[in-house]
Amino acid sequence: MRLIKVLYFSFLSFILFSACTTNSGEESTTEVPSIIPLPATMDFKDGSFDINEETVIVVSNDAEKKLANLLNERLTTASGFSLKTLSNAPEDNFIRFKDHNELEEEAYNLKVNKKSIEIESNSFAGRLYALETLRQLLDLDVQNSSGNKVQNWKVPAIYISDYPRYEWRGLMLDVSRHFFEKEYIFKTIDRMAMLKLNTLHLHLVDDQGWRIEIKEYPKLTEIGSWRVDQENKHWNARANNQPGDEATYGGFYTQEEIKEIVAYAEENAITVVPEIEMPAHVMSAIAAYPELSCHGQEIAVPSGGVWPITDIYCAGKENTFQFLENVLLEVMDLFPSKYIHVGGDEATKTEWEKCSDCRKRMEEEGLENVEELQSYFIRRMENFLSSHDRVLIGWDEILEGGLAPGATVMSWRGIKGGWEASSQGHDVIMSPGTPLYFNHYQGDPDKEPIAQGGYNTLEMVYHFDPVVDSMTTAQKNHVLGAQANLWSEYIPTESHSEYMLFPRLVALSEILWTPEEKKDWSGFVNRLKDMNRRLDNLGINYSTTMYDVTASATTDSDNSITISLENELPDSKIFYSLDGSNPDENSQFYKNPFLIDKNTILKAVVIEDGKVMGDTLIKNFRFHKGLGAKISYEPGYDKRYTGIGNKTLINILRGSKNFHDGQWLGWLNKDVEIILNLEEIKEISNISLGSMTDQGSGIYFPSKIEFFVGSRENEFQKLGEIVHEFQNRGSVELKDFKLDFNPVQVQYIKVVVHRFNQLKDSGAWTFLDEIIID
Repeated sequence: MRLIKVLYFSFLSFILFSACTTNSGEESTTEVPSIIPLPATMDFKDGSFDINEETVIVVSNDAEKKLANLLNERLTTASGFSLKTLSNAPEDNFIRFKDHNELEEEAYNLKVNKKSIEIESNSFAGRLYALETLRQLLDLDVQNSSGNKVQNWKVPAIYISDYPRYEWRGLMLDVSRHFFEKEYIFKTIDRMAMLKLNTLHLHLVDDQGWRIEIKEYPKLTEIGSWRVDQENKHWNARANNQPGDEATYGGFYTQEEIKEIVAYAEENAITVVPEIEMPAHVMSAIAAYPELSCHGQEIAVPSGGVWPITDIYCAGKENTFQFLENVLLEVMDLFPSKYIHVGGDEATKTEWEKCSDCRKRMEEEGLENVEELQSYFIRRMENFLSSHDRVLIGWDEILEGGLAPGATVMSWRGIKGGWEASSQGHDVIMSPGTPLYFNHYQGDPDKEPIAQGGYNTLEMVYHFDPVVDSMTTAQKNHVLGAQANLWSEYIPTESHSEYMLFPRLVALSEILWTPEEKKDWSGFVNRLKDMNRRLDNLGINYSTTMYDVTASATTDSDNSITISLENELPDSKIFYSLDGSNPDENSQFYKNPFLIDKNTILKAVVIEDGKVMGDTLIKNFRFHKGLGAKISYEPGYDKRYTGIGNKTLINILRGSKNFHDGQWLGWLNKDVEIILNLEEIKEISNISLGSMTDQGSGIYFPSKIEFFVGSRENEFQKLGEIVHEFQNRGSVELKDFKLDFNPVQVQYIKVVVHRFNQLKDSGAWTFLDEIIID
């Protein structure tokens, strides 16, 4: 009954309509519902079917009774009546499930006329998906759930034939870095089902927490599932923990809870795929059982980021494999999934290189290097899983050193790994960081909740295709589908998790279900507007960045700036102001790019039906005396971060917290000397330099900045310096280093930027975005 109670609220909110056109392009007299994902074919007819107190549901088995109860319970609370179930259909006014053995596994036909509703399928999943579509066909008034009862429910007459494009339509939730209670997993399953997603990948193991009870190894949850609570600090600014430190943050799923999750997912036609990481991302296991590592020393479960990951399972010790096989036996008893994910990524093998057990293993197996040792590790686990009729999945690193024969590859470092694995005859699941890492930003990083770098917009997700044009037909046939990944380092709450998932998960559902030729960005975003209102009724904290306005600007030869405004939605109505006032429908309506040539505070919004949608864009353009100067750099900036070229630091355009935004110049492990020639004597009284720190990405504020001026070339007088004391920061921060001084007459300015130089093991980047001279 929990399924019925939870999904009832989902059902009530899937009820909004939007006008659209028929397949022929002619305007329909019937409002067409905003169905997502869009069905393969829809043919609307005249009239409608009325669900009333006399309507009956025809069922022939227990599975159909379960679905009938689901539909019936949804209607009962809102209408005040429940529908009877019968084994034989009357002449009319009935809803019936019918077998159709010629349909594919998850396909269905939905037939609605004035007399009946018929759902044809050959599987429970197909019947459930038909109900998910039916809920979007119902013209319901959501307010009736709180009091007023509707006695008649109209369903437009229609014939729908529908089926998925891909068999793997997935979402990965990382419950290791931050633990989420089973109730949130249930909610996520509900939301996946309504979008016809069918695979929930649970990342149950990582350095920062072991989240599944293993009865043979109780310390995995007694020790490995708990860490020192440093949640008040940024993920990458947390102190190292020591064995014995009080560990109070964490949690795990008991085996009974896992069974509940798996059963609940099955009731929603969803397979739960467990991930048990190996050989790296396992510090939580080694904290519990130190003998599993090469060094055998006690370690603590870390509270935050770890890089490089050197504490990994020892590939030379036989007890490592005995441990993993025992763990996987219990995991396989809990998860009926055909697939078991073993990770296999980001293993730094320095311990293997100096471990006598690992060297002995390499000699015995004729392995030339530690990459081949990892291949041996994965092959051995693949043999074990295949002996139990399971299929091993690993991240694309398992390609290195040779791929296990029966393995499936999940390609996350772009699509290259998927392309290579499919060329070798292996099945692949596409999950590239761009655009399917939903822990990355989806809007302006300066305004969005903290995210793990990157930039994956709703539109980028929608235009992703799991197959690659360069693939052969055989390779394409090995692409099972795709999934989004939500890594949780920066996501400690359910609300934040929802925000990162929605509405990007809605876009994913359509690209994995709807036939390629039916996909249409403009049509999708129109339907998504209704879906967002449904998400409102579900109480989901979703992002509205699809409405947010972005500004792009180019500096013209006369030192003016051309501004262009846009957002993700086609035909949005953008209004803007240039005086710092909040724009409304009486403000300037954006039609074409425009010029500004003086200090300006730009604000812009999208307005629909008199309502401001999304956040307000605010950009401050400051015209300063360095604009148009000649500028040189010694040494030159790194070719990977070139901004718009030499003029990047004097183009008035400021960089954001996304260092890939094209407004930053970068230097790696180098001091920088910058010389500006203003080309005439000007009076100035301050100089500032913009910089960034993003320590998780290896970017640091300068340690010192020196400022010099002169009226002649190569004749400089030092005005002063700014020394910056290092602070351990986890978040991305922007800062202007400003030096004020008494007015001076100058033509030349020199700024010497001293890099941060306290790192021993890796390099430090310096990023600069604007020199402001006034």
